[in-house]
Amino acid sequence: MALKNKLPIPIPGVVQALNPFKVKKQRIMNFNPAEGVTRRKPAVDNKITVFDYNSNLCSELVLHKIEDTFKYAESSQLSWINIDGIRKEEVHAVCEQFMIHPLIEEDILSIGQRAKMDEINDRMFCLLPMIYFNSETSSVDLEQVSIVLGKNFVISFQEDPARDVFDPVRTKLLLKGSRIRNGGADYLCYSLLDVIVDNYFIVMDKLGERIEMMEDLVQHQPNTRTLARINYLRRQVFLFKRAISPVRELVNGFLKSESDLLDDKVTKYYKDVYDHIIQCNDLADNYRDMVLNLQEMYHTQLNLKMNEIMKVLAVVTTLMAPPTLLAGIYGMNFHNMPELDSRNGYYYTLGGMGILLILMIMVFRKRGWF
Repeated sequence: MALKNKLPIPIPGVVQALNPFKVKKQRIMNFNPAEGVTRRKPAVDNKITVFDYNSNLCSELVLHKIEDTFKYAESSQLSWINIDGIRKEEVHAVCEQFMIHPLIEEDILSIGQRAKMDEINDRMFCLLPMIYFNSETSSVDLEQVSIVLGKNFVISFQEDPARDVFDPVRTKLLLKGSRIRNGGADYLCYSLLDVIVDNYFIVMDKLGERIEMMEDLVQHQPNTRTLARINYLRRQVFLFKRAISPVRELVNGFLKSESDLLDDKVTKYYKDVYDHIIQCNDLADNYRDMVLNLQEMYHTQLNLKMNEIMKVLAVVTTLMAPPTLLAGIYGMNFHNMPELDSRNGYYYTLGGMGILLILMIMVFRKRGWF
C-alpha cells in the first residue's frame, strides 16, 4: 500500500506509453540534419523585455514593439534584450538592426537543432536547449534558446513566453553592487549559460527520483505495466542525454575563442560552466546505465517469479505422483487382486498415500527444496 501511495497511478505519460498508437512519440535520434531541422511556426504571443544597466543604474522595461529595441544597438550602457515568442519578421528586423549575420538569423528561426556556437562578424552566437521536467507527465520538455553576444548587448530568443529559468539573472541585475552589474556583456552571457546548465541538474534530480521509484516498483510489481514505465523513462533519459551532450562543445567554443568580445578575466567563469556540463554529462551517463539496469532487473525479477511458479508446480506434481500411482494400481479391473476383498483396504490405501506425502514433504524440506 505504501508503494501505491508513493507512485501515483495512473501517470499520464505512462498511460500514453501503454497506448503507443494514441501518442506521438518524441524523436530521440535524428541522423539527417536536413530532416531534423525545421522552420518554427510563428508565435501567437510574444513578450519583449529589456534590462538596460550599468554599475549604478538598472531599468527593466517591457516593450510592445520590436522597433523599440533598435535604440539599444548603439547604447553606451549594457543591454539584455529577451524576446519570448519567435516571429520571423521581428527576428529579421532585430538581426538587421544589430548587424547579425543571416546565417545566425536562419539558426534562430529553425528548431530541432543541435547545440552549437558560432562567431560571425564580431558577433558571438550560441543556441542550446533549455530543459524542464513536466511533473504531470513525468517527461522532459525542451525549449531551444538562442543567444547573441555583442559589444554592449546580449539578445536572447526563446520559444515559450510562459516560462524560462532566467529569474536568478534578473534578480542579480536588480541588485546594486552585484558582480553581473559590474561586469560586461560577456559576463551577462556567461550568467545566462550558467543558469541554463544549472537547471539541468534540477531536471536530473527529478529523473533520479523516478529511477528510484521504478527500482521499488520493479521489485514488487514486475509486470507488463512496469515494463512500459521503464521504457518510457528510458526514452526520457535518452532524450535528456542527447540534448545536453553537445553543450559541452558549445562552452568549449567560448573557452577557445580569441574574440575581443570576451575578456580574459571572464574566461574562468566559462571554465566553471564547462566543469558543470561535464559533470552533468557524467551523471546523465550514470542515469542511462541505471535505466538499462532497470530493464535487466525487470527480466531478472520476471525469471525469478517464473522459477518460483515452476518450482511450486514441480513440487505439487512430484507429491501427487505416488498417490496417482497407487490409485492407478487399485483402479485396475483384475479379479484376482488380493486387496480387493479387504474390508479396510480403502482406508489403508488412503493412509499409505498420506504417509507417502508426509515423508516426501519432510525429505524436500530437509534438502531445502522449498
